[in-house]
Amino acid sequence: MYIHLGNNSIIKTEEIIGIFDLDNTTVSVRTREYLAKAQKNGNVTVTGNELPKSFIVAANKKGENKVYISQLSPATLTKRKGY
Repeated sequence: MYIHLGNNSIIKTEEIIGIFDLDNTTVSVRTREYLAKAQKNGNVTVTGNELPKSFIVAANKKGENKVYISQLSPATLTKRKGY
């Protein structure tokens, strides 16, 4: 199955490692470092122009991680994923 992340961005549900609330998780220094490193490496995709509410960490079949920044809330994305 696929999940719509907003603004025409779609990924396979089996690729999702985690869906995180941006406000709660970026309090941690390690999370901010992880996101900064992912952005520096070109592994961040922003799925909309509105205020971001969540980020999704996904891995493809090669094991490469990708971070998606979404304007949708983690609750909405979790409902779309079906768990």
